[in-house]
Amino acid sequence: MDLHHPLLKEFPEYRETIQFLKVSDAEFRQKFDEYHKLDDAVCRIEEQVDFATDQETDELKMKRARLKDEVYRIVTKAGVKAPTGR
Repeated sequence: MDLHHPLLKEFPEYRETIQFLKVSDAEFRQKFDEYHKLDDAVCRIEEQVDFATDQETDELKMKRARLKDEVYRIVTKAGVKAPTGR
């Protein structure tokens, strides 16, 4: 079972847009990096490498979900989906 939820895997149709925004938009890059840090933290807890209370884990998951929503809004507003068949 894959516990990680990288944004490029979550939104493969926006791969080019995400990659463009990572290099051209500092605010997007900050959200992208923060999302992946939270994703790593959640995975480390779920894999029992690190430990946290249920409340702490739930708070991390909620932050990750909010960031994912923010990133998705930015990406879809920026616009371009990769052509199908890639």
